[in-house]
Amino acid sequence: HVQLVESGGGSVQAGGSLRLSCAAPGYIDSNYCMGWFRQAPGKQREGVAGIDRDGITSYADSVKGRFTISQDNAKNTLYLQMNSLKPEDTAMYYCVADPSVFPVCRIGVMRMDYRGQGTQVTVS
Repeated sequence: HVQLVESGGGSVQAGGSLRLSCAAPGYIDSNYCMGWFRQAPGKQREGVAGIDRDGITSYADSVKGRFTISQDNAKNTLYLQMNSLKPEDTAMYYCVADPSVFPVCRIGVMRMDYRGQGTQVTVS
């Protein structure tokens, strides 16, 4: 499988915004659920947001109303717009592709079957 490649992480102050991108050729507009997971040191991995091929989205309660997942089929790119960032959002963020639960791409059931190397987000 082609590698997923994340970008866009960085350090921001609380209340700020970041947009993560994930180059995902071969995954988007295919039989994969796409999503974002995150993991902070000492904490459990958390599914943040998921999206299906039709653009139907789902979110973890902790990010609802602040984060938006989207995809650009023409560019084979997945995005995560993160607004009103909080220190507790600090984590390594992973772009994920999961064929096992397709087409029911609810973030609560998605797995990290295929993932990128991650991009660090730090909120202070």
